Amino acid sequence: MMSPELFIQNKAAEAIAALYSVQMEPASLQVSVTRKEFEGDYTLVVFPLLKISKSAPEATGNAIGEYLVANVPEIARFNCVKGFLNLLFSDVFWNESLRAIAADDNFGQLPSTGRRVMVEFSSPNTNKPLHLGHIRNNLLGDSVSRLLKAGGNEVIKSTIVNDRGVHICKSMLAWQKFFDGKTPQSEGIKGDHLVGDCYVAFDKWYKGEVKELMEKGMSEEEAKKEAPSIKAAHDMLVAWEKEDPAVRELWKKMNGWVYEGFDQTYDALGITFDVVDHESETYILGKELVQKGLESGVFEREADGSVWCDLTADGLDRKLVLRGDGTSVYITQDLGTAERRFANYNLDSHVYVVGNEQDYHFQVLKLILKKLGFDWADQIYHLSYGMVELPEGKMKSREGTVVDADDLIEAMYQEAKKTSEESGKLADMPEDEKEKLYHIIGLGALKYFIVKVDPKKTMLFNPKESIDFNGNTGPFIQYTHARICSILRKAAEQGIAFGADDVLNTLEPSAKEVRLVKLLGLFPDKIGEAVAALSPAVVANYAYELAKEFNQYYHDTQILKEPDETLLKFRLVLIATLARTLRSAMAVLGIQLPERM
Repeated sequence: MMSPELFIQNKAAEAIAALYSVQMEPASLQVSVTRKEFEGDYTLVVFPLLKISKSAPEATGNAIGEYLVANVPEIARFNCVKGFLNLLFSDVFWNESLRAIAADDNFGQLPSTGRRVMVEFSSPNTNKPLHLGHIRNNLLGDSVSRLLKAGGNEVIKSTIVNDRGVHICKSMLAWQKFFDGKTPQSEGIKGDHLVGDCYVAFDKWYKGEVKELMEKGMSEEEAKKEAPSIKAAHDMLVAWEKEDPAVRELWKKMNGWVYEGFDQTYDALGITFDVVDHESETYILGKELVQKGLESGVFEREADGSVWCDLTADGLDRKLVLRGDGTSVYITQDLGTAERRFANYNLDSHVYVVGNEQDYHFQVLKLILKKLGFDWADQIYHLSYGMVELPEGKMKSREGTVVDADDLIEAMYQEAKKTSEESGKLADMPEDEKEKLYHIIGLGALKYFIVKVDPKKTMLFNPKESIDFNGNTGPFIQYTHARICSILRKAAEQGIAFGADDVLNTLEPSAKEVRLVKLLGLFPDKIGEAVAALSPAVVANYAYELAKEFNQYYHDTQILKEPDETLLKFRLVLIATLARTLRSAMAVLGIQLPERM
């Protein structure tokens, strides 16, 4: 389907050729939505045409407007304000637009770009379960992946599991000291929860040691370095890198518990990955790259054996890329992983979905890769998102004050169940269908509340507010879709058949119907806008506007009771197309729309 802007550009170019005998490239003409204070649908900027017309702005605009009204049936009338030609479409245009949208099952899917994009998200540590912060990361990563695919890209969803490091060793040490012999089975909890309890136990142990050392006269900074527990964690990491059999065996066992727990949470969220990497494998790649950087002079080795990259001339800092004991830091594996991914997957770009506390890290990563000679470093994008806070404030993993992802998913299910039962509209629905519906509503509420906020903004999450069936929420859009499906079911029961061809040019749609067709026509543009900004929030808020506009239309308009069969079928095509567009928009967000609520 041709967009309204492109339609006007083409027709205006024809008018200019006929009036002034000048061939213009349609794309060079400036067309935009008419400002609200003026009458019109779209506006053509006339000023750039004055050299051609050799006339005043209003005379030029009036000449083009008169030509269009006389020769283009889709243009009903016009007005010219100084150098701005405001054009109003006729019913013919809106009917043709709806017919084209209704006939296009892939409406909203943009043409292929031929580009291959990898999106990395989630990337959890295997020392704790997923929490609310991880949920925002996962839902953003998944919806951005879907969005890029709708934008015509080939998308590879990836994650890298941070399964090694001092933080992992902390949980392992705590298990040996406080949990030895306990398993997820013996405790009756998910494996990631058990390991998370170990991490919290280590923090209490460590803080106790720091306090004791400070009471003996050490400064806080010195005590934090000299605490036996933290030294033991660093020693365990060195032993792990030397492949100590006992350390490796414990590491595999506890990580196995965590992976099983993660998989259950991912499944509940509807999250999947095409590529799963592990830091325990990729950090070696990074170490090889550090050696190449030393040989080429990009890096320099200090007397203690540590390796650094001096970025001060670039306005940054000196960056550690390898510790003196030979162990890796985060940037080490990120360098190696980036190199391998661009080579192995022939990527055109790579999007990292990581919180804004890592902004500096990705500045450094791109700069070092450029210094190492990788031109594709410019195609690395950091989707930097704000943190999630609760009404009670920030969360802290080490202190065990986070909102657990599994608990939150369950709470959303319970809230959806309570709200739905109070409505009394599901009394005759079988119990198994009800249960499925509660999960769809709860998860839809959670996902929508998270992704409707621009990624760059810090957000406050309120579970009760997210489940509201009114306002800018997932359940409101889900309920709108279910309402349309109910109308369409009743039409089918009455034997009313309809299709895109039932939208006739002779119809006279109401102002509200024109408004709906206008909104429907914006869907591809909204996908494009969201892709450019890497912001699913654009699509989320578009879906809300569409649902809100339908509900106003539904309140004021007869549909099934419409006596005119031609108008009845037009309205059924309109709302069926609207329901399909809502499904497509919400699918970009990973949200299901039920047919009954």
